[in-house]
Amino acid sequence: MSLPQVPDILSPEFAADPYPAYRVMRESAPLIWHEATRSYLVSRYEDVQRIFRDRNGEFTTDNYAWQIEPVHGRTILQLDGREHAVRRALVAPAFRGAELRERFLPVIERDSRELIDAFRHAGSADLVADYATRFPVNVIADMLGLDKADHPRFHRWYTSVVAFLGNLSGDPEVRAAGERTRVEFAAYMLPIIRARRENPGDDLLSTLCAAEIDGVRMSDEDIRAFCSLLLAAGGETTDRAIASLFANLLRHPDQFAAVRADRGLIPRAFAETLRHTPPVHMIMRQSAAEVTLSGGTVPPGATVTCLIGAANRDETRYRDPDRFDIRRDDLTTTTAFSAAADHLAFALGRHFCVGALLAKAEVETGVNQLLDALPDLRLADGFEPVERGVFTRGPRSLPVRFTPAGF
Repeated sequence: MSLPQVPDILSPEFAADPYPAYRVMRESAPLIWHEATRSYLVSRYEDVQRIFRDRNGEFTTDNYAWQIEPVHGRTILQLDGREHAVRRALVAPAFRGAELRERFLPVIERDSRELIDAFRHAGSADLVADYATRFPVNVIADMLGLDKADHPRFHRWYTSVVAFLGNLSGDPEVRAAGERTRVEFAAYMLPIIRARRENPGDDLLSTLCAAEIDGVRMSDEDIRAFCSLLLAAGGETTDRAIASLFANLLRHPDQFAAVRADRGLIPRAFAETLRHTPPVHMIMRQSAAEVTLSGGTVPPGATVTCLIGAANRDETRYRDPDRFDIRRDDLTTTTAFSAAADHLAFALGRHFCVGALLAKAEVETGVNQLLDALPDLRLADGFEPVERGVFTRGPRSLPVRFTPAGF
């Protein structure tokens, strides 16, 4: 079912710019068997949306047993039914509503301000290296009550985990590094979890240790696996989202000026970034039965690779989908950070990203503070942002200039 005119997802051509390939897939090959990853590639919006929502029990997350369990352990992503509902109910309150606003928004604001204060007087910075790669990890470390001095270790671990998840070519060194990370992270976290059970504090880790529903509590291993997932998912994705949001705005000066003048547009800019340049381009599921999708039939027990980067630019869902437009009227901002979102960057359904509102709070806080602190923010002369990555994607560097504070 593969077509020669579709660049392979493991090719350098695809890595450099996947969007033309996505268009060809949607139009003429919406379901492709990909031999190297032993999976079916699905590219149309209607199909990816259906797989994520999974209202008929046609798809499972059983693929995570080999895709993520070797690095995280068994996480909430692999659970279904009551087991999933109870675990999600134990962890979800910290990531929404009053608890997020009252307990963790001050943490987010402080961590962002500390990073900006380190370069606001310099007149130049790299928004990726100096800010985006550090901010979400610092927030998660502070939420969990971990030592921010260990940030370099956290960064190394989550980079290793994300490389493992995106190891589509099966590189044995990447796999081995990911498995080592699981061992190292367990050695680091388990003593902290045990100590927090004995002497709880006012932090998320203590809350997870004490949380109980219908007599069910999380084991040390449950908590360790969730913290591992939180560091990787919350670090890498928010990092890429912030970098991509600024890259998109800086490439569109009129829209950047509009956001600077009206900060109420920040959620729109974030939602459009998630649609136009999502941090995660691929999420896998496993078929539970034979399923007919656009372009053919998937047998039971098959791995299905949902191409979010392709589905989010489907011409049948969004007008002029390759255009970045924060004012588009076919993307609903009010639901963009909930399980009712019409973009697919956070997935949908029962496995919708539990950290979506945390990411929104981080992005809104960060963008507001950066715009306040860095007057006349602009790209460094001659620099054009370039996306990198296949599984996750975003600018690796974003050098900017601005008037230094105090001038």
